[in-house]
Amino acid sequence: MRPSGRKLDEIRPISIETGVIKHAEGSCLIKCGDTHVLCTASLEERVPPFLKNTGLGWVTAEYGMLPRATHTRMRREAKNGQSGRTQEIQRLIGRSLRAGVDRVALGERQISIDCDVIQADGGTRCASITGGWVALKLAVNKLMKAGDIVSDPMVDHVAAVSCGIYAGQPLLDLDYPEDSEAGVDGNFVLTGSGRLIEVQMSAEGATFSRDEMGQLLDLAQLGMADLVAAQNAAIA
Repeated sequence: MRPSGRKLDEIRPISIETGVIKHAEGSCLIKCGDTHVLCTASLEERVPPFLKNTGLGWVTAEYGMLPRATHTRMRREAKNGQSGRTQEIQRLIGRSLRAGVDRVALGERQISIDCDVIQADGGTRCASITGGWVALKLAVNKLMKAGDIVSDPMVDHVAAVSCGIYAGQPLLDLDYPEDSEAGVDGNFVLTGSGRLIEVQMSAEGATFSRDEMGQLLDLAQLGMADLVAAQNAAIA
């Protein structure tokens, strides 16, 4: 029995509320169980210097956690500087979202995705990617409605989910009690068509076999159906 009471292959309840930030070109509040992340997309008619005059667009991301997103208060990173964990996560979000974008069709402009964790209960990077895609899609829809781009640069859905081995059992979508005790922990980033973008897996006091890795990937692909359905409902 999981601490959450869910089935081994059961994802947490997902809700995505859009239009939560007035000034952003795209925004949503994604809730995956008790993990809540605010995602915004900001459009700029410029690109980083290394892309100037290439005709290619760019998608980048920043990530942060509010001081009381966790059980005890964290000090703000604005005061102490970004941690290595934060830098690693925001790079993951950025390259994951870029994998679902035709940067030629986007044109020479940048969309920045900001992911701010309001409440953390495991899987914050995965929720950020899933919600970040929705915010990005909403911003792109505005560009298309305004006639600034002629074809949709969003080539596929992008979403992410955690899987792991807890008490010897492969689980889908770990919450914090499961994640903190899991012998194997993994994050899976996939497209809506099931293509892999990135897999992060590590043993935490236990090793895993190739068969077990396959079982976790199967669970991740199963969870993608629910994530994509939630994304489609949000942007409909």
